[in-house]
Order: sequence, then structure tokens, then C-alpha cells
Amino acid sequence: MSGGGKLEGVLRVLGFVLTLVAAIVVRLDKETKVVPYSISPNLPTFDVVVVAKWHYLSDVVVVAKWHYLSAFVYLFAANVIASLYGLLTLTISLANKNRSNILALLITILDLVMVVLLSSSAGAAIAIGIIGYHGNSHVRWNKVCDTFGRFCKQVAAASALSLAGAIVFMLLVILVVVGLQKRPK
Repeated sequence: MSGGGKLEGVLRVLGFVLTLVAAIVVRLDKETKVVPYSISPNLPTFDVVVVAKWHYLSDVVVVAKWHYLSAFVYLFAANVIASLYGLLTLTISLANKNRSNILALLITILDLVMVVLLSSSAGAAIAIGIIGYHGNSHVRWNKVCDTFGRFCKQVAAASALSLAGAIVFMLLVILVVVGLQKRPK
């Protein structure tokens, strides 16, 4: 492999690892808490066991699971897609050292698609995370990160890993563009 080929290989491994770890972190995100709950201000409170998982989060339902919150499902799915794509393109780049221009163009376009997919999914998860952290008094959405701190930190970590993966795929696109600039005419 040439110098550019080695850098591409390192970036593809890094993109695969970052997105795989992000998907695993989101998928395993779960926290259980006992919280006081009151139906009415005039009635006494009672303790309820609440479980926060990555697919569902609600202050009305007792069991919270991550897959009912579409932003976290999107974050998980985008990272699974990107990690599978990263593994596939890593295999292709190792097997085909002299790949055709059409294949190189297709991989570059798909690298850019991964940037968009990872960035948008991380943005959606971060937006929900901000609401979870601060709440929204205008629509009576209570903050949940004061209760489910570890859950929120894991979503934040997965979002950061996803954004790092997007940056890696963007660097791969930049590497191709710089390589085109250096080609003899």
C-alpha cells in the first residue's frame, strides 16, 4: 500500500471501530431508578420503578425503553449501517489495491452519504438529549437527565462517537479530493 493507501486503511478501520462502538453503546444503554410519582398534588406520592432504555423514554409510562424514541433508533441504525459499510469498504480497499475509477467514485459518494447519515442521526439524538437535560416548560416536558444521568451520558458518548465517525468519513472524502488534485494531467 502506498502512503495514501495506508492512511485510507487507517481511516477506514477508525471509521468502522467508532461507529461500531457507538452502536453498541446506544444498544446497551439502560438505567433503572425508583422515582416518586404523584397523580395529583392533593394525593400522596408513591414510588415507581422506572427503567430507561435507549428505545423508549417517557415520564408517563413506568417502563422506559430506548427503541420507542425515534432519534435513538435512528442513531443506532445509522451507526450499524456505517459500521457495516466501513467493514465492507475496508475489505474492498485491502483486496483491490488498484480499483477502477467507477468503484473509487462509488465508494467516495457512499463515504459522503455516511457523513450525512452519521451527522444527522447524531444531531437528532443530541437535540433529544438537550430536551432530556433541560426539559421544555412550554410543553410541560420534564427534564429526565437529572434522574437518568448515566443513560444520558451514554447517549452523549454515542453521539460524540458518531460525530467522530462522520469526521473520519469526511477525511476519507477529503483524501480522495486531494489525491485528484495531485494527479498528473
